[in-house]
Amino acid sequence: MNGTILIYGAAGYTGKLIAAAAAREGARPILAGRNLEKVRSVAEPLGLAARAFDLVDPGRIDAAIKDVSVVLCVAGPFSATSRPMVDACVRNRVHYLDITGEIDVFEAAAARSAEAKARGVTLLPGVGFDVVPSDCLAAHLKRRLPDANDLKLFLSLGANMSRGTAKTMVEAIATGTRLRRDGVLVTRTWAEEGSCDFGRGEKPTVQVSWGDVATAYHSTGIPNIEVQFEALPAIRGLARTPAFVKSFLGLGFMQSLLKAQIDRLPEGPSEAARRAGGAVLVGEARNTAGQTARSRLRTPEGYTLTAATALDAAKRVAAGDVGPGFQTPSLAFGPDYILSFDGVRREDLNT
Repeated sequence: MNGTILIYGAAGYTGKLIAAAAAREGARPILAGRNLEKVRSVAEPLGLAARAFDLVDPGRIDAAIKDVSVVLCVAGPFSATSRPMVDACVRNRVHYLDITGEIDVFEAAAARSAEAKARGVTLLPGVGFDVVPSDCLAAHLKRRLPDANDLKLFLSLGANMSRGTAKTMVEAIATGTRLRRDGVLVTRTWAEEGSCDFGRGEKPTVQVSWGDVATAYHSTGIPNIEVQFEALPAIRGLARTPAFVKSFLGLGFMQSLLKAQIDRLPEGPSEAARRAGGAVLVGEARNTAGQTARSRLRTPEGYTLTAATALDAAKRVAAGDVGPGFQTPSLAFGPDYILSFDGVRREDLNT
């Protein structure tokens, strides 16, 4: 392979950020998506090549990726895009990365690890904000408390999200709250509430279905994992929605209606909002003796960080720095990987 990276979904909000970051660094990825006109509108000002193909025809995917070494898929929801792209990457011995936060996508990739390894293919989903910082934090806590059997991750993210992220959340409305218990993924119809000090006093939190319920288990082996968000009004309202209402919102016509409404929203947060924003992650690991390890991670705003981590991970995989099979960010690059990015700080809250 020639080390070429293809970014699929480059005309979307996050794809544009990654493409711009690549151009600033002098990288020359191929930009791709379903609509050639839209992809060219992003590629040509950056001096990059453009391709168009959809994911319905396996033959078209094969033809489009046969001369690249890495596909970075940033087109969500990944429940629809990851399977055909992973299939094509495994067939064509092309490494696969994405920026998913979807639990089932991680688990599907993990289940194909042996197949990918046999083909010499790396499967590395989740190289964006979900789950690079949280996965590295989980691995750091495991390093601090090697016999931990319980892990809680708390995230304070702010309110900014792109259309793609909003559509992913809409798809998750009817699925309940997912966590890991005794190594097994379980689903609850309710979301427990809690609290966390993100550095400015205790704030209310609520359980959410987040990618680390999958990835942190593969990274650390800790059998009990849950994730909670700072309970901003919209998040708390969604968590408290009655089960019968969630079921109704999960119906096909309601999903289509909600996604149509999302399409009327701004594409994503403005540059000013990204510059002003930031995120705080707190992790707590506990063992059966009651010993704990707590650490806090501060990062830039999520989309800004995604552009940096996704591009860097793709370049490292293209350079041959990552082994084949299913990987998580911390398995591929180590617990301290996140500290290599500007604006990231980690502190251990107990010793």
